[in-house]
Amino acid sequence: MALTLYNTLSRKKELFEPLDRARVRMYVCGPTVYDYAHIGNARPVIVFDVLYRLLRHLYGPEHVTYVRNITDVDDKINARAAKDYPGLPLNEAIGQVTQKTADQFHADMGALGTLPPTVEPRATEHIGQMRTMIDRLIAKGCAYVAEDHVLFHVASMPDYGRLSGRSLDEMIAGARVEVAPYKRDPMDFVLWKPSKPGEPSWASPGGIETPGRPGWHIECSAMAEAHLGAVFDIHGGGIDLVFPHHENEIAQSRCAHGTDVMARVWMHNGFLQVEGEKMSKSLGNFVTVHELLEGWKGYAWPGAVVRLAMLGTHYRQPINWTLSALQDAETMLHDWSSFAHQEPAGGVHPPVLEALLEDLNTPQAITELHALRKTGRPGLLRGTLGFLGIPLVVPVTIEVGVATRAKIETKIAERSTARAAKNYAEADRLRGELEAMGIILKDAKDPKTGELVTTWEVAR
Repeated sequence: MALTLYNTLSRKKELFEPLDRARVRMYVCGPTVYDYAHIGNARPVIVFDVLYRLLRHLYGPEHVTYVRNITDVDDKINARAAKDYPGLPLNEAIGQVTQKTADQFHADMGALGTLPPTVEPRATEHIGQMRTMIDRLIAKGCAYVAEDHVLFHVASMPDYGRLSGRSLDEMIAGARVEVAPYKRDPMDFVLWKPSKPGEPSWASPGGIETPGRPGWHIECSAMAEAHLGAVFDIHGGGIDLVFPHHENEIAQSRCAHGTDVMARVWMHNGFLQVEGEKMSKSLGNFVTVHELLEGWKGYAWPGAVVRLAMLGTHYRQPINWTLSALQDAETMLHDWSSFAHQEPAGGVHPPVLEALLEDLNTPQAITELHALRKTGRPGLLRGTLGFLGIPLVVPVTIEVGVATRAKIETKIAERSTARAAKNYAEADRLRGELEAMGIILKDAKDPKTGELVTTWEVAR
């Protein structure tokens, strides 16, 4: 079976053939652990989890290595640690923040049905590899020491900008270039910098006596080399990382190793908006995964529903995160679950597999799931959903418990109030919530009073 993937580097779909079929290697940029992961952070985790599952299916689980890093040294982490633990020494406070946030990230991503990566390296565990790579770049004339900093000299990389397709002038105009007198060129970027008093620090490379800490970009280059080698198969992340992060990774790694490429295929998922607007705290539409799972828009959304809603848009396209998309996903999943729970899981539906082989076409895969639902093969539907990392939701049983019954009656009463106020959009929303729970409403006029009466039953 042939897998085709869109390569950002070549700007076209390519037939994927790993360097070594016995050791397929993928690196994806992971979280900076200082706060809850938002729904935009979750998109690459879900996208590349689907690819990881597909690669394991094609080459065997033991032949696929998936590396997703944790960035645990960063200015945002330092600020959060000082704010949350003012009574602790900064380094101890940082340890508290990074461990707590990493645990939250694992719990939230696990709830979305994602498999743990093969390796999850932390930046602070690879400082030695970073120093070695920096010293190698200095020795090759690709980096230089200036005022206790080490900077990569962009001019030493003739085709810098190839990934993003920008010229140097365009990159300078579009980037927040740090102006510093010690730079040889405005685009030169930091590989290592001196630490401020109290901040995490390590012995510096390049003969610098002042202790310091790494820049962001060198971290991923060093961790990728440590676990996947100088050249590997796939590097993934969000489209926002193409420049400068991934562009700089390529420059560092290629110059350090003397290779033509760092990764053979570069994959990037599209941006995410919430209800048609850019997600931001100032707009009040900033949504974390934890919030979705605990309660967003008045409802705690199952992780399987969040995952299915995310897969409804092709990974390379922008996604508009909406309440209606979640409601549609939950309705679908309840329908599939009520049908598929009847039999044990059995295999993967070939048309779904074919859709994924065509650059992870998850919308087409969902279309094929709908078609499979109509064929009357519950075991195959269940097996295919499991392959996609989508567990069945617990079907609503015929016997409705007291607590659930009270919740149903409350929502029906809220819907009646909304209808009386002619707020039909809210009434429809409440009906949708009840349908997602497996509850069917019936509206009819009382023959004696003429008033509208709503009754309900469990979908069978």
